[in-house]
Amino acid sequence: MDNAQPRATKREWIGLAVLALPSMLVTMDLTLLHLAVPQMSADLGPSSSELLWITDIYGFAIAGFLVTMGTLGDRVGRRLLLLLGAGAFGLMSVLTAYATSPEMLIAARALLGVAGACLAPSTLSLIRNMFPRPAERTTAVTIWSTAFMLGGALGPVVGGVLLEYFWWGSVFLLAVPVMVALLALGPVLLPEHRNPEGRRVDLVSSVLSLVAVLAVIYGLKETAKYGIDAASGAAIVGGLLVGYVFVRRQERLEHPLLNLRLFASRAFSSSLTILLLTVVFLMGNQFLIAQFLQSVLGLSPLETGLWLLPAVLSGLVSAFAAITLVRRVRPGYVFAAGLVLAAAGFVILSGVSAADGPGTVLTASTLMFVGVTPVAALGADLIVGAAPPDQAGPAAALSETAHEFGGALGIALVGSIATAVYGRSLADAYPSGAPAGSDDTLAGALEAAAAMPDQAGQALMDAAREAFALGLRVNSFVAAPMMLLLGALAAFLLRRITPAAQEADMPAEPETAAAH
Repeated sequence: MDNAQPRATKREWIGLAVLALPSMLVTMDLTLLHLAVPQMSADLGPSSSELLWITDIYGFAIAGFLVTMGTLGDRVGRRLLLLLGAGAFGLMSVLTAYATSPEMLIAARALLGVAGACLAPSTLSLIRNMFPRPAERTTAVTIWSTAFMLGGALGPVVGGVLLEYFWWGSVFLLAVPVMVALLALGPVLLPEHRNPEGRRVDLVSSVLSLVAVLAVIYGLKETAKYGIDAASGAAIVGGLLVGYVFVRRQERLEHPLLNLRLFASRAFSSSLTILLLTVVFLMGNQFLIAQFLQSVLGLSPLETGLWLLPAVLSGLVSAFAAITLVRRVRPGYVFAAGLVLAAAGFVILSGVSAADGPGTVLTASTLMFVGVTPVAALGADLIVGAAPPDQAGPAAALSETAHEFGGALGIALVGSIATAVYGRSLADAYPSGAPAGSDDTLAGALEAAAAMPDQAGQALMDAAREAFALGLRVNSFVAAPMMLLLGALAAFLLRRITPAAQEADMPAEPETAAAH
């Protein structure tokens, strides 16, 4: 019961602030490089294949190593793994900033992703132990989750400012002072926690999970960029087959890398599924919104980040409001209400056109963030809270994997739909005299239009921008009813999870307690 657990002290809350900063930087690094690509390409001259690996390898490495690092932290100590990851992240950030060749940058970004995989599950699993009271843990996880999301949103803003005055590598040096502070304050403020049984990490399972995640995400990203073909299809199918072998191995092992019994808890499995699917639609459409603001409306990266910032800040406010609300209202109903708001945002976005200003996008994004941010925060809390303390590391890793995998899947699915709609729409309105191949991407069409005579070039620009806006409208039209469906599922599947205020006075419900 909640009252039987000790209250968190000032030390734990200060320690939470220390944990939130590196989490923010891990997600910020996902978006910083996208802004630096033009300067970095001019400096290092990577090929198209090398550029693909430079931009993607960081996310690949994080997603592939999360489950392994979550289990490793339980064995060697979560604080120790966090501090080792912080030191490695700082060093690899310096190496990334001063890379002198594409190959060096790819290697540095890969190692940076491995270090990031040490940080993410360690921070969330430590929070699980630092805040044993459900109500306090909900607040702590919400703060951590909002910092995690804020990092991705602040990336374009901070990166835009730095790139305005410094070279491309400067965006990666942001991590160095934060990691130094974590190394200095972590041993003082953060408790150590490890699994007393000290089980050895199954290396075969670790390799299988890495190969499965990397293969599927690689196939999805390739499909999003170039469409489905034999190579991307083989990667996805192969990854799923390896994932099946991984699951069967976990069922046979006495001490598995991933305890599949966690999924017997409805709170755990339902929250994980809803979180994954919500991230799919939010991240996929945010990916299109960023392009729409820059390439269709002509905003700079910094202006784009500033226009989106109010939406993100509104999401933070809604997340903290949900902390209070969930003490009196069942989490499933809070999820449902948030997803209805997100659906309203997608409805507004389904009417956007190239002639609209950024205000329409801001209104839609605000409703989307206000609705989805509580789902992300409370979902992470339910996932980690449903796991026993000795499984907090793997549970936290699965929560983070839902974010990474959902983001990749969202960009792949939404990007594929947008690309198909864009190509067909532009083909119907393709102006005469446009260069062959300029209808493949919006960037290619705008570049071709700039080299054409004024009237013909303007006609191609207008047609390409409206075709891209149509792709955004179609995806939003699909996302709106999906948000409503997820809201209904949340209200039904999580209807028995009690409000936090009631948890203080009664035992956990059987479906949640079963996970313990």
